Amino acid sequence: MLNKLLLTTALAPAIWGSTYLVTTEFLPPDRPLLAAVIRALPAGLLLVALTRRLPKGDWWWRSLVLGTLNIGAFLALLFIAAYRLPGGVAATLGALQPLIVAGLSAGLLGERLTPRTVLAGIAGVVGVSLLVLQSDARLDALGVAAAAGGAIVMATGVVLSKRWTSPAPLLATTGWQLVAGGLVLVPVALAVEGPPPASLSGANLAGYAYLSLIGAAFAYALWFRGIRALTATHVTFLGLLSPVVATLLGWLVLGQRLTPWQLLGAAIVLAAVVTAQRRAQPSPGRNSTSAVNSKQRRAAPRLRSTPHRKPTNPRRTKTPKSRRRTPIRTVDHLRARKGSSP
Repeated sequence: MLNKLLLTTALAPAIWGSTYLVTTEFLPPDRPLLAAVIRALPAGLLLVALTRRLPKGDWWWRSLVLGTLNIGAFLALLFIAAYRLPGGVAATLGALQPLIVAGLSAGLLGERLTPRTVLAGIAGVVGVSLLVLQSDARLDALGVAAAAGGAIVMATGVVLSKRWTSPAPLLATTGWQLVAGGLVLVPVALAVEGPPPASLSGANLAGYAYLSLIGAAFAYALWFRGIRALTATHVTFLGLLSPVVATLLGWLVLGQRLTPWQLLGAAIVLAAVVTAQRRAQPSPGRNSTSAVNSKQRRAAPRLRSTPHRKPTNPRRTKTPKSRRRTPIRTVDHLRARKGSSP
C-alpha cells in the first residue's frame, strides 16, 4: 500500500516535468504568467464545482495562505527565474527544496532530521546540477533570488499543508488552493503582461487544457494526497523527478542529446530519491518485544474463553486391596446366607 501511494504521488512531479515541453511547443511565447493563471484558476473552479464545498471558519484564510505559497507565489517566482536564468540554474536552485522542507519539518512538525536525509538532499542538488546545468550558464541576481524564493515558498507550503489537516475532502481542499493561487496571479499577470491575446490557436487551447486538467487538477490532487498520508520530507524528495522527466522528454520528443554527465546526474537523483524514502528500521530488541506482546494479546482471549476445569488432586491415589476395609457382616445377614446355602 505504501509503495503504491509513493508511486501515485511521484506521478505528480513527473507530470510537472512535461510542463517545459508543453509550454515551448504549444503555448504562445512570452506569456508565462497567463499560462500560470489559466493553469490554476479554471482547474480550481472545476474542483470546487464538482465537490460543492466551500471553506469554513479558519480555512478561508488558510486556503489563501496555502494557495499563495503552493501555487500563486511559487509559479510567479518560478517564471521570473525561468526568464532571467538558464533552465539549468533555476532547476538546480529549485533542487534545494528537499533540504529546506527537512529543516522546516524538524522545527514545525517535530520530524527527525537524520544525516541520511541531509546527504540525500545534497546528492539531489549535485545530481540535478549534472543533469541540467551547463558550463556557460550565466547568473543574474534577481533570477537567483526568484529561484531561491520559489523553493522557499513551496517548501513552506508543503510543511504547512502537512501541519494544517483539512476536514474537507481532498478534491475540495485542492480546489480551494488552486482558486486562491489563481486569484493571486490575476493582477500580477495583468500588470506585467497586459490583457490576454485576442485569439488562440487550437494548439494553444490544447496546451492550456493539458496544463489545467492534468498539470493542475489531477497532479495537485495526487500531490496533496501524498502530503496527507506521507511525511513532508518524503513527498518533497519526489519533486526531484521533475527535471529528470523534463530531460528525458527533451531527448525523446525534441531530439536533444544526452551526455554521460547527464546520465550520471539522473542516476544520482534517482538514488537520492530512493534513499530518502527508506524508513529507519526498529532495533531487534524492540522488534522481538513487540512480537511477544502481540502474541500474548492474541492468546489472551483464547485463554479466557477456555472452560474452567477442576484441577486434579495429586495426593488422591488408588487404595491398595490390602488396605481396603471389609464390610461389616451382621448376624441376620450371616444366618440368611447360611440358610440359603445347599
